[in-house]
Amino acid sequence: MSEISDILNLRYALDTLFLLLSGALVMWMAAGFSMLEAGLVRSKNTTEILTKNIVLYAIACIMFMLVGYSMMYPTNPVNSWWPGFGAMIGAEHDVANILGQSAESWYDGSYYAHAADFFFQVVFVATAMSIVSGAVAERMKLWPFFVFAIVLTGFIYPLQGYWKWGGGFLHAAGFQDFAGSGVVHLAGASAALAGVLLLGPRSGKYTRKGIQPITGANMPLAALGTFILWLGWLGFNGGSQLAVSTVENANAVAAVFVNTNAAAAGGVIAALLAARLFLGKADLTMVLNGAIAGLVAITAGPDTPSALLACMIGAVGGALVVASVVSLDRIKIDDPVGAISAHGVVGIWGLLAVPLSNTTASLSIQLLGIVCIGGFVFLSSLLVWAVIKAAVGIRVSEDEEYDGLDIHECGVEAYPEFTKSS
Repeated sequence: MSEISDILNLRYALDTLFLLLSGALVMWMAAGFSMLEAGLVRSKNTTEILTKNIVLYAIACIMFMLVGYSMMYPTNPVNSWWPGFGAMIGAEHDVANILGQSAESWYDGSYYAHAADFFFQVVFVATAMSIVSGAVAERMKLWPFFVFAIVLTGFIYPLQGYWKWGGGFLHAAGFQDFAGSGVVHLAGASAALAGVLLLGPRSGKYTRKGIQPITGANMPLAALGTFILWLGWLGFNGGSQLAVSTVENANAVAAVFVNTNAAAAGGVIAALLAARLFLGKADLTMVLNGAIAGLVAITAGPDTPSALLACMIGAVGGALVVASVVSLDRIKIDDPVGAISAHGVVGIWGLLAVPLSNTTASLSIQLLGIVCIGGFVFLSSLLVWAVIKAAVGIRVSEDEEYDGLDIHECGVEAYPEFTKSS
């Protein structure tokens, strides 16, 4: 009996550690988004975009702890927050004692500390909010952005997250979204689109002469950010298996890693070719977004396709992101980093691609999930943005935009020597 209990305790510890390490990889994606966005904005807005990214992460952690997790997972034992959460962290580690049952009767290799589950979920919330940050860059006021972050991470994201991952009506209907092409990426992009529509484009972006390119300040930083995201995405998708201590789970995690990597590679190559076709150049920004698009595309179902199919799914995402960025520019929707295209348009594709390899997925149900998640987050975000705009405004003045948000919003320049010398 003691030997069985020891083995089960070890498996419990391994699954908990796996979830914590996966969460740490996803947390590292916050650095990736920060570097990518800092590289794709102009130097005069670098400090401000970095401030937004670190503060939104903190807001997401606090709001999900106070409100969001309980809303998204109402039946999870971790929701006995006051003082149950603290008690749970310090609880006796023996798996049989935790649930008050015999270990043999319940443990199947997919249980873990509920505190670890909270940590893994909270970093997903921050990812969704990071998508908004890049899309509204270079012309949005800092503090209204933080107010919106409170609402999105504390209320909007958890409610739609409950519909799928918390056991709500989308889960009951059979909607498939393994790691969040819809719950995380489409949701973040929908909130971003609502903000961009009310915010308007950057000054000088669209003129009588046509679309004026506004290039980022630091391509090495943007490339570094993309590689960080690529690495972190292995935890994003792999960790969503939630366990690794059985042969079945270990093999599943390995397959998810392989498919995630293959999809990103496919996205890069397809975006490179599409950029050459559409733009006549090997545009690095498109290639970087191709990698992200491949990752977003496979996130809805990285557990079922072959590596080759995963690569093809990612490739379609890479081609789509280039076409979408060009198309949004033509209708004067200004997205400095291509977030709406990479996470929204490609997120929809990822959800629609699930039935290609998952026989339990239905195209009609996937469409239902897309409409419900995208529609709800867009409309609720539009309302919140509109209220904030009416109350305090969301856009900086023309002079502030011209001078740069670093000086006016943060009082600190990212590259002071370069700015002064120029």
